Amino acid sequence: SMLSGGIAGTLWAILVVWLPGQGAQPFIPINLALIYAFMPAGVVMMLMVGSIALRRYANDELMDGQPPERGSAADIDQRVLRSTTEQSVLALLLWPFVITSLGAVTVIAMGVSFGLARVAFWIGYRISPPLRIFGFAASFYPTVLATIWSLWRFLT
Repeated sequence: SMLSGGIAGTLWAILVVWLPGQGAQPFIPINLALIYAFMPAGVVMMLMVGSIALRRYANDELMDGQPPERGSAADIDQRVLRSTTEQSVLALLLWPFVITSLGAVTVIAMGVSFGLARVAFWIGYRISPPLRIFGFAASFYPTVLATIWSLWRFLT
């Protein structure tokens, strides 16, 4: 159900943000850590753009720039890409702040988690739109939780 997907995504977020901070942290330069953290999102977005491009080759209307039929696989892929772009921009804006407070390992874990969660979102959306809830929560909530935690640390 939608509720269980949301709860599972929230628990995922808590573990992704909290677990990497436990134990000793290796030194990873911030710029390198951010490169590693953002790479999974880039790969997933590349796959999404490629999937959309392949659909265009097989459909004359899409090739001519027409919008996909509502509810079609092409429409779903466009929606997933748009959502992933929005969340990726949010991550680009907030994770550099988060890394200064929660560390490189946490942000790298968030990046790997983000890539996996966006794939879960994509697959869930393709199967049945309510199944996308876990992937949404598991990719969005870590950014929210880590930002709030980092702001708290910064302000106190």
